[in-house]
This record gives sequence, structure tokens and C-alpha cells, in this order.
Amino acid sequence: MIIKKIVLLGLLSLFVGVDLKANANVAVKDSTKNLRFSILGGPGYTPDFGPLIGGSALFTFKMDVEDTITNRSVVPVAFAFLFRGGVNLLVKPQLFLNKDKIRLFGTYSYINTMDNYYGVGYSQNKNIVRSDSTTNYSSQMVQLNPVLLFRLSQSDFFLGPVIDFRVQNITNPSNGVMVDPNYVESGGDQEGLDILTSGIGIKFNYDTRDVPANAFEGVYLDFQFIQYASLFGSDQNYNVTDIQYRQYQSLPCMGKRSVLAWMFKSSYASGDIPFTQYPSIGSPFDLRGYYKGQFRDKSATSMLLEYRHMLNINPHNFVTRMLSKVGFATWCGVGMLGPSPFEVDGLLPNYGVGLRIEVQPKMNFRMDVGRDPIIGNTLIYFNMTEAF
Repeated sequence: MIIKKIVLLGLLSLFVGVDLKANANVAVKDSTKNLRFSILGGPGYTPDFGPLIGGSALFTFKMDVEDTITNRSVVPVAFAFLFRGGVNLLVKPQLFLNKDKIRLFGTYSYINTMDNYYGVGYSQNKNIVRSDSTTNYSSQMVQLNPVLLFRLSQSDFFLGPVIDFRVQNITNPSNGVMVDPNYVESGGDQEGLDILTSGIGIKFNYDTRDVPANAFEGVYLDFQFIQYASLFGSDQNYNVTDIQYRQYQSLPCMGKRSVLAWMFKSSYASGDIPFTQYPSIGSPFDLRGYYKGQFRDKSATSMLLEYRHMLNINPHNFVTRMLSKVGFATWCGVGMLGPSPFEVDGLLPNYGVGLRIEVQPKMNFRMDVGRDPIIGNTLIYFNMTEAF
């Protein structure tokens, strides 16, 4: 039944998206128009949130309409209104300014819904059963996470400051959450918990990707360090270090829009870490198939290999034009969890397949179906732009 609902949402999303995209293209033909937008959405169901009305929107534009070299700025938006109450909103802009000498990225979100917490550590996470009495709690959170990057001379290196501000109100904790030692150490009780974390850090990266939102060629190497401290208004003092490596290789032998992409991502936290802020594995942007936040510890590492393929069909009529905008992806990967990068308590294998629909040139809507062989979950994801 879940799969049928998801397929229904996908078909409805495709219909809505094509209609709105056609209207957007009409607007873009006017030389005074710069903004292109695509919106896909409808009723659906997800294992994390149950029945919902949701979708994705993609806005692209040039910061300087006369600049023919710099990539278009991209603002993907994901939204969901939950039937059981609550709303989720996620915005992850990629703005390219001053002929790509300055980049303004980041994550901005509002979450007001039921959530789940399984504890910290591989064995704890694996053995806790997800239920209203063991893992459930209500969460209302706002995150503001701007990233400002400056190009170093004429190179492909970027450096700049990062701010991460989160305020979270936790209520209605289940019995399993209330007795968890990390929840108690964070100051939680039967009434709930308020958490404010505020950090400032630095990001350094090397980026040769042709299109950052959906690369066909290039390398991306990123280092980020954030210090959360009472000096910046944070309730708790801790730090998080993130390292990422991604590479993209087009495969013309498989078709002009075929790409092999691989990624390594590692996160390590130390100090007085709030129980909700431990590095975790399982999201729309890494190991798809694991519940968000189910596996968490001080150290979390993911490795992924993904093949992406768009159908290479000559668009000479309506049907072939539609088919030329369709493609697929398949991936496999593994996650590693432990108390430090050099102590691995457990491995988390992962694999899946996905549908791709091109809503703008080199910009895809994706529907991914990911498998978690450890617990036996199969989860579905809808997003604009690729996972990485």
C-alpha cells in the first residue's frame, strides 16, 4: 500500500511539474525574465512522517544576467504538511555572486513534527525498536546555517566563515527517551527540553565541478570545523569537524548524460554534545534507506558509489520529448559508526535505485528508493537536485 501511494505521488508530481514548468518556460522566453522555476507536489506517504501533502520547488537564476560564464544560482525548496499535524520546510540555496568570486550557500529549515531518538552507539541504535513508547518525541526546531565563501585569487579554492544557529523545543518524550542517559545529561525530563546551539566556524574547499547542483565532471573536497560555545550563546560547548570528498566522471560510452559519482564523508564531534546533534547516518543526502538519525555516535562516516543515466532519445515529438527528460540512478554504499574515527563499532551497508525527471537543464527531480539491510527498511525520498 505504501508503494502504491508513493507511485501515485510520483505520477501526480510529474503532471504538476510539467504544467508549471511549461508556464515557467513561457516566462523565460521574455528576455527581461531571469527566474526559472519548477514545482512538483501532491498527496503522499512517507515512513518517517505518514500521510502528507508535500513537494519540491526549484528556483534558478543569474545573479548577473549579463554574466554568461558563471553558473545559475540554485534555490531548492522541500516542503511537507503532515496529516497528523506539523510542517517541514527545508531550503538549501547555492548563490554565485560577483562572477563566482563569492558564494553564499547554507541550510535553512523549520521542523514542527513528531521525531524519533534511538540513543547513541551502533548496538543501542540497532536494538531499539521504533515505537511511540520507545523512541518518539515532539520537536519544533529552527536552523539558520549560512556559509559565505570567497574564491582565493584565480584558483578553484574557496575559504570563508560558517554560522550554525539552532533552537529546538522538545516535548512529549516517550518513556524510552526519558530514561536515555544522553537525554538526561542534556537536561531533559518528563516535561521535555529546550536546546539552543550556536556555533561559528570555518569552511575550506576545492571545487572543479561543472554544475555544483548536478555535476557531470569535477572534484569537490571540503573541510569544515564549527565550535559551539557559550561565548556565542550556545547552551553547550562542543565542536564538529566534517570532511567530504566527491568526484564525478561522465561516461560518454554509456550515453552523453551518464555519470559515475562517488563520495566519502566523515563527521566527528567532541565535547558536551546535545543528544540531538551527534553525527548521524541516514538522510536524503547520503545512505538513503536508514531512518533519519537512527544511527548516531561521535563519529559517522559514509562511502557511496552512484551511477546516473538520463535516456538519450531524440526529442522529435511530444512523447519523445517527455521520455528524453527521464532517467534513473542506482547506488551502493556503506556507513561506519563509532566513538571515534579510528574505532568502528558497526558497518551499515546500503543500496537503492531512483527515478530522475529533468525539470530544468541539468536540474533533476529525484525519487529514490533505498534499502537498509541491517533493520530491513525500504524508504522513499523526494528531492530537487542530486543527493551529492
